[in-house]
Amino acid sequence: MSGRALLMWDEAVTGYDFGPQHPMDPVRLALTMGLVRAFGLDRAVDVVAAKPAGDSTLRLVHREDYVAAVKAASADPRRADQAYGLGTADDPAFAGMHEASALIAGQSVAAAEAVWRGEAEHAVNFAGGLHHAMPGGAAGFCIYNDASLAIARLLELGVERVAYVDVDVHHGDGVQAAFWEDPRVLTVSLHEHPRTLFPQTGWPEETGAAGAGEGGAVNVALPAGTGDAGWLRAFHAVVPELLADFRPQVLVTQHGADTHFEDPLAHLAVSLDAQRAVQEACHELAHAHADGRWLALGGGGYAVVDVVPRSWTHLVGIAAHAPVAPETAVPSSWRDEVYARTRQPGPRRMTDGRWPVDFRDWTAGYDPADRLDQAVLATRKAAFPLRGLLA
Repeated sequence: MSGRALLMWDEAVTGYDFGPQHPMDPVRLALTMGLVRAFGLDRAVDVVAAKPAGDSTLRLVHREDYVAAVKAASADPRRADQAYGLGTADDPAFAGMHEASALIAGQSVAAAEAVWRGEAEHAVNFAGGLHHAMPGGAAGFCIYNDASLAIARLLELGVERVAYVDVDVHHGDGVQAAFWEDPRVLTVSLHEHPRTLFPQTGWPEETGAAGAGEGGAVNVALPAGTGDAGWLRAFHAVVPELLADFRPQVLVTQHGADTHFEDPLAHLAVSLDAQRAVQEACHELAHAHADGRWLALGGGGYAVVDVVPRSWTHLVGIAAHAPVAPETAVPSSWRDEVYARTRQPGPRRMTDGRWPVDFRDWTAGYDPADRLDQAVLATRKAAFPLRGLLA
């Protein structure tokens, strides 16, 4: 297997643009790529642009009538059919919607193919991770579910076990739904509790379809306000044990940056440094349990200047085996780019000042009165016995 990493990038992905008032500002993608270049990480990876996903690929997950509806809205946004979740406040229709969405999906699918075929060890598509789109509808800023499409393509190529780990602040509901009945796919999502955040799913009791799919979905519903120590404690109390048991042939991870304490759309209190720690943990888990085969995706993240570019640049550096040290100063050339694009000052360092992040390991015992520990216990009790693991 090649030790190289792929970075999927095509400037045209910034055409995934719901308009100037929408929180998913595509400047976050442009600024991330700008920071990757400013650190020279584009020379540590192979930067590749793939073709848009074609209809046959999209139909691996999405219904034909839904794809047709997206195309109609793309050609004429006035024809958007809200029955498919198009033309709503969350997912406004825009000209070129199908093309931009299919392009992002194509990057994730091509990345998955390259990793499975041994053309690269790791691959990153930070424009991807659009995990809310359903087989028959748009949802939560997501038109086509590139994560599900990448996994479906892996299965089509003969992969027998794919693990999907989602650390976005929102539940990875679309990916869970796509593989609810499929024992070849293990989906694990750590997210803010559905009582307090969209999409109001991802309860611990959601464990997969009865029968073959039972135990194939694992959900950790974190209390609002969870910070670095609790977030890392929950991750390490659940994810490594599951992956060691499942033995995935490919690990797919989703790294939405909206767990951050500055994110305007959610209520966790996680720092950039904890996000980096989880990225490193996913990298290590890919090597420990998936022969190094790792596809890392972006996702949510609406602090588009201060948080998203730094978080995903760390992700690229880790995948490239050229990690950026947290204390590193942000290049002034990139801060100039930030100001030129947004009229905002850019952050000065690649840290929130919390590195290294400490947490108490689950094996040291738990507190039944602690809300975070209660959340972890609920997950372990609901899902672990279904997989033959001790709660």
